[in-house]
Amino acid sequence: MSAPPAGRGAGAVRAARPRTAVPKLVLIVVVLALAVAGCGAPAATPKAVADTLAFTGKTIDGAAFDAATLAGQPALLWFWAPWCATCASEAQSVNDLRTEYGDRLAILGIAGMGNNADMHQFVADLEVQNVNLDDQAGVVWKKFGITQQSTYVLIDRAGAVRTTGYLDDLQLTQQVKSLVG
Repeated sequence: MSAPPAGRGAGAVRAARPRTAVPKLVLIVVVLALAVAGCGAPAATPKAVADTLAFTGKTIDGAAFDAATLAGQPALLWFWAPWCATCASEAQSVNDLRTEYGDRLAILGIAGMGNNADMHQFVADLEVQNVNLDDQAGVVWKKFGITQQSTYVLIDRAGAVRTTGYLDDLQLTQQVKSLVG
């Protein structure tokens, strides 16, 4: 006969422990607590970015720019060239819109058909205040099907293009006003 395990007498009987539902109960309580904790506030989700705003570029100063930062707000894209007299006359209108609508309208200039030094000169001479991309390669121009300077693209909050083309000052102001609402 073998010796009983240490700490037990010869007549000790090992009592079977009844299995309890404690592990299941703990699991249920933890799951419920996590579910309730998430109900107080919606989870932070990144803004959905429409394909329209899925492009990047460099500003005329060389800084990286991601158009996804425009998501969720109306946007005015202004395609201009530094030698364009019409574009020069539009600069004040674009500045006026920036002043009037402030943070309610994103304005992005996309300069093409010129060199960076001329783009800088245009912006300085006309006191253009919005962000301007240097798109000498025409990547953004091609994305929007722009074939000539002095073209506007108006994009709504959902990222849908509402207008593309030349607009005089009155038309531009009316279009922006209806877009910003």
